Amino acid sequence: QVQLVESGGGSVQAGGSLRLSCVASGYTYTGVCMGWFRQAPGKEREGLASVHSRGGRAYYADSVKGRFTMSLDNAKNTLYLQMDSLKPEDTAVYYCAARAPDGYCSMVSPSQYNFWGPGTQVTVSS
Repeated sequence: QVQLVESGGGSVQAGGSLRLSCVASGYTYTGVCMGWFRQAPGKEREGLASVHSRGGRAYYADSVKGRFTMSLDNAKNTLYLQMDSLKPEDTAVYYCAARAPDGYCSMVSPSQYNFWGPGTQVTVSS
């Protein structure tokens, strides 16, 4: 059973930065596909980025490409999301998720992810 716990959310002014962390445990040596998602009130859950837990190419949604950067620290089993140039429309609950690995761990629908963290709130004020 994969367990995920996010941290690092908070309140920031537009143009500011935050770094989210996701500590993962419970997966085997084959690893998992991991992704970051967010959900704003009244909106569907949106995929932001994805990568294989053992590293490799990272995939980003167009809405965050160039502003958000995902990274891995395998020694700490931690996935990070560095968020820069934040905008009020980035306000949402941010989630880390995991699913069984495939060849590329590219961006897929949230419904294909089996394991989710509880989420962390990010609020960006103008």
